[in-house]
Amino acid sequence: MRVLLVEDEPAAAQMLAKGLREHAYAVDVAIDGDDASFRLATTDYDAVILDVMLPRKDGLSVAREARGAGSAVPILMLTARDAVLARIAGLDSGADDYLTKPFDFDELLARLRALIRRGIRAPLPERLVVGSLDMDTRSRQVSKHGRVIPLTTREYALLEFLARRTGQVVGRAEIAEHVWDQSYDPLSNVIDVYVQRLRRKIDDARGDSLIRTRRGEGYTLATTAA
Repeated sequence: MRVLLVEDEPAAAQMLAKGLREHAYAVDVAIDGDDASFRLATTDYDAVILDVMLPRKDGLSVAREARGAGSAVPILMLTARDAVLARIAGLDSGADDYLTKPFDFDELLARLRALIRRGIRAPLPERLVVGSLDMDTRSRQVSKHGRVIPLTTREYALLEFLARRTGQVVGRAEIAEHVWDQSYDPLSNVIDVYVQRLRRKIDDARGDSLIRTRRGEGYTLATTAA
């Protein structure tokens, strides 16, 4: 899942981005309203965490512009103000949910998961089963035939992205857009490297693979090995 975090305080942005990445989110950070609007117009995000008080353009304007352009990306708005009118203004501007600072990080994660589940994309259940793979999307634990498979956060994010599209061919550009952030180098082979790592961890000893390559198109996750 790729998230846009819009926060102008460097320390807060760094802390939130670090925490989100540790929970398998790819995170882009915008530090002002103009930057946020540009990123929303040019990148397909799974969710936005948007502070209200921003330089150049406030979060309410960013949300209104995104909705006016037809974007249905889930927006979680953050504010230090606790007034009812401020919350109403945020929701009326196009935000889907509202969180008042200071907040508990676990609550932010829960609200983010709920927004993505309710979003326009395919609902994300708390448990995904693909053939012999069993994935708990809350704990990010993957098991096969009852055996837990240890994965890094990026390996898990890639596997979950493929699992949500089981049977579909997913291109490298789509994977890069939702599993990696702006640091991704399109000339690198990092996606292929991570696919090979996943295969070593989730495939059977006899070499049959659940992740299949469609030459020139991308990858697909199948329910049975071949």
